[in-house]
Amino acid sequence: MQSDNRLFDDFAKFVNGAAGTIAGMAREGEAAARERAKTFLGGMDFVSRDEFEVVKAMAVAARDEADALRARLDALEGKTVTGAAPSVDSTGAGEGAL
Repeated sequence: MQSDNRLFDDFAKFVNGAAGTIAGMAREGEAAARERAKTFLGGMDFVSRDEFEVVKAMAVAARDEADALRARLDALEGKTVTGAAPSVDSTGAGEGAL
């Protein structure tokens, strides 16, 4: 036999309504926090990824050009560009050995 208890029905309706309200408040709070963070970060002076990549490519090109000019200058001055190996003394230790 099932009893008709209006108190439990009202309580269940109240809990369902409260859960829906709390879920709605959570969604609104999350959206507001996301908007506030977007506004905060948008006001800062950050560069976009595309701008960063362009400047990075320019820096690589400038470094390559500087290396080429350094090699040309060394060739004009009569220097050799070969790297010399560290000298080894009779003990077999290199220059920086203790």
